[in-house]
Amino acid sequence: EGAHLVTTNDYLAKTGAGWMGPIYHALGMSVAYIAHDKSAIYDPAVELDAVDPRHRHWRDVTRREAYLADITYGQNSEFGFDYLRDNMIDDLAHVVQRDLHYAIVDEADSILIDEARTPLIISSPAEDATETYYRYASVAAKLNEESDYVVDEKHRSATLTDDGITRAEHLLGIQNMYEGDVTAVHYLDNAVKAKALYLKDREYVVKDGEVVIVDEFTGRLMPGRRWSDGLHQAVEAKERVKIQRETRTYATITIQNYFRMYDKLAGMTGTAATEAEEIYKVYKLEVTVIPTNKPMVRKDDPDLVYKTEQGKWDALVRDVKERNTRGQPVLIGTTSVDKSQRLSDELRRHGLKHEVLNAKNHEREALIIAGAGQQGAITVSTNMAGRGVDILLGEGVKELGGLHVIGTERHEARRIDNQLRGRSGRQGDPGNTRFYNSLEDDLIRIFASDRIAGLMTRLGFDDAAPIESGMVTGAITQAQIKVETRNFDIRKRALEFDDVLNNQRNVIYSERRKILEKGDVHETVLGYLHDEAAGIVDAEATSTDAEDWDVEKIAQLLGALLGRADLTKKDFGEITSQDALGDRVAQLVDETYEKREQELGPEISRAVERWVMLRTIDTHWIEHLTAMEELREGIYLRGYGQQDPLVAYKREAHDFFEQMRARIAGGVAQTIMRVSVRTAEQAEQEEQQKNTTSTSGNGKSATGRTDLRTNRDAPGGNGQTTQTGGPQKLGRNDPCWCGSGKKFKKCHGR
Repeated sequence: EGAHLVTTNDYLAKTGAGWMGPIYHALGMSVAYIAHDKSAIYDPAVELDAVDPRHRHWRDVTRREAYLADITYGQNSEFGFDYLRDNMIDDLAHVVQRDLHYAIVDEADSILIDEARTPLIISSPAEDATETYYRYASVAAKLNEESDYVVDEKHRSATLTDDGITRAEHLLGIQNMYEGDVTAVHYLDNAVKAKALYLKDREYVVKDGEVVIVDEFTGRLMPGRRWSDGLHQAVEAKERVKIQRETRTYATITIQNYFRMYDKLAGMTGTAATEAEEIYKVYKLEVTVIPTNKPMVRKDDPDLVYKTEQGKWDALVRDVKERNTRGQPVLIGTTSVDKSQRLSDELRRHGLKHEVLNAKNHEREALIIAGAGQQGAITVSTNMAGRGVDILLGEGVKELGGLHVIGTERHEARRIDNQLRGRSGRQGDPGNTRFYNSLEDDLIRIFASDRIAGLMTRLGFDDAAPIESGMVTGAITQAQIKVETRNFDIRKRALEFDDVLNNQRNVIYSERRKILEKGDVHETVLGYLHDEAAGIVDAEATSTDAEDWDVEKIAQLLGALLGRADLTKKDFGEITSQDALGDRVAQLVDETYEKREQELGPEISRAVERWVMLRTIDTHWIEHLTAMEELREGIYLRGYGQQDPLVAYKREAHDFFEQMRARIAGGVAQTIMRVSVRTAEQAEQEEQQKNTTSTSGNGKSATGRTDLRTNRDAPGGNGQTTQTGGPQKLGRNDPCWCGSGKKFKKCHGR
């Protein structure tokens, strides 16, 4: 049935699989790994030229073959994206994943909790609004904090004041931005957020002319990830880099909902005990603490708190210098790229040679980690440091006290602090840890500054003198617990909203899979056609008196539906009852459809029906996702009207879903008789004549011999097209928009 071993990045997936591969292979099990741009299976017969022996015995295979292995390693997002892509395909032969049977999640707290708020989204560019973003970024740059907008760091919000609104309206040349079309408010809010809350080298870095998000928990760069709702574009405009167009969502799922689909789920991490309640409530998993292999002899010293950040840096550098003089290795953990670079400058100023490991040079991660335990080593790192990798102590280091770990400030989550502490004292080795803090650090400043600052003032501490006591450490820990509780409540509430869309997604994906597995949707399509025709009768023959019917209009509308311009009033004869009229309309539907099936043949007819059903479902599902995003953005305003936003969201989401299903049925009926069928040869000839690589139909038949497209020139041809939601104007040899890695002509262009 297959087991998935889930890691936090591609490197760990490949390395872990290569490390354990020989053992699994000896036991008769196959092992594979999937990465962003490739997949491979462990094969001892293959000998690649790789420095790391764990990377030598890999044979490239298809994604599907990798999932057919007994054990498949991969990054969490890769599993999720493959699931989404599997539910966008037109042919079961393109499905790569098997049923989700069993997953073991490495660094479970990082993936199941920290990543839980991050949805996986497959999307493509929407309309271009580049100049608009630059314009609003310029306006935001002229606004001043406090007078024009107020920042609430606790809730990550930036709110315009009345003076700020007036000034912005003046700069934009708008009378009232809250009147009529309020898109100006949306653009300005994002521009102010980008300026006040999203800081360079903390939330993101600018690399190769692009804004790349930095994971707040691991410190790793997340290329390809983008903030939604136009926020990423606002940050790009602030940095004056090229703005990538906003995207339209084609498929989405949260990490939480993806992993809850597995029949069995397990995980491993050294820092889950503090999150036991959340892991149980969300995933129904018990947390069991396993004793250490050897007694832990590491010493965790109490926190030191300084009045100013500069006082903290000075004391930290003195500590590093003293330990470096006697040869003890030091690992210093920072909370952001910006802080790691600032500390690096301080160390360089004091002549201390060191290595920096952050999101900007993660390519050297393994090399830097390998040397971090050697005598005299100084390593500065963001939260990503050594995650999942042991720092091995060099010769003579144990006698010097082992690895000394310094934290430059406390993180919002105690787990992240514990992960940093856990770099030292592994496998019974000696070591010690200490956190240096200041009243200017984010956590203390926002959540605990008054209590600690009052204590320092009463006791008369200056910049250079720290306060060191269990009471201070306890106050900081209480602040962390407060933040963790708040974040848990936010994630729990978000999950309740996500579950609504998740249930709808399960219904749609289940229906899609049934269509692909069953193959024959003839009765369903014919039923939709009959329902649409009956709707025409109900709308135009409301009276029981036949004299009041507009039979000419009924003939016209039915002719448009069935692609029969020849239908006239005469085709209905002398009908005097509504039942008889309904029977005659049903008869015309059956006759027309049967004639078309005879022309195409049963095999191609079934392919056409499948294609129309899938395309129509996909088109309306994409529109539904956009509508649901917009609904969720504004639903919290219902709270001002004394409504529970969640209850209102569930009610309206249900209405949206039922309306979408009705549109799908109507769309299939309106499209099925307008699909023209061409042979592959005809399509190729037409393509050559146009001297273009346009693929207007994006269709595919089960036989592989036909190209399907909506015939908008047919009678009544104002019907809905059934093109896929992906970008149009793709060349046949371009990569497919869905992210499968295949050429467009081999994927959604078939």
